[in-house]
Amino acid sequence: MTRIRLTLCERRNFDIGRYKDKYIKRRIALRLRANRVGSAGEYCELLQRSEVELDLLVKALTIHVSQFFRNLPTFEKLRQEVLPLLFNNAAHQRRETLTFWSVGCASGEEPYSLAMLLSTWFAGELARFKVSVVATDVNPDILEAARRGVYDSERLREAPADLVAHMFTPVGERYQLRPEIRQMVDFRQGDIFDEASFTESDLILCRNLLIYFDRPVQEQIIHGLATALRTDGILVLGKAESLVGGTRRRFTTVCPIERIYQKSRLSLS
Repeated sequence: MTRIRLTLCERRNFDIGRYKDKYIKRRIALRLRANRVGSAGEYCELLQRSEVELDLLVKALTIHVSQFFRNLPTFEKLRQEVLPLLFNNAAHQRRETLTFWSVGCASGEEPYSLAMLLSTWFAGELARFKVSVVATDVNPDILEAARRGVYDSERLREAPADLVAHMFTPVGERYQLRPEIRQMVDFRQGDIFDEASFTESDLILCRNLLIYFDRPVQEQIIHGLATALRTDGILVLGKAESLVGGTRRRFTTVCPIERIYQKSRLSLS
């Protein structure tokens, strides 16, 4: 593990030390089996001589499969309560712009789901405000796939059927998202540990990312996201995640079931 960590740090600027050991070891074991390598020592030697395998390992460690409208009740809560609240706050503050940020967006299902939600139910607000949907991931290859917006049917199984029929075009056995929805999302390469790349936001979706990290790293990430949020902005975590440590003082709970939190006016930096 030490040799692999040093190799990834030196040659790909990727630090596995922040991740949970069980997750990292499980992913590395998959690469050992894929290469029919018998030992960790042999795999270290392979990494030393193969740029291709280095890239494949980083890809294996960073790609997380998602689905459109994953955990549909969360998106219902966004539609019914959270988005109206954010638009009302912006109007009250006489702001003309809002930014919604999807962190660790993988192949784009989450930010595209949000874009479809906005296009379908908030057309009036989109005409009144300049709304930016920003999506970041550390992997440039998966971001390029996200921009193309072509998906297998299994990625759509949680999406409402009427939206699938209206928003997607069949392409062989796959489905491509309509261009007007794809154009609503700005995909950018970004590292969750590089706060210089963070976007000041009204809404941050960071779902099913924290589970791969140990508790101190989770706290570091949430503190960074809290700093990026505007006061009264909303943070949405995954169903298996929650605020930890000192981050609890920076938020009030909007919906404990859907893990939705609002940045407190008394938030400590």
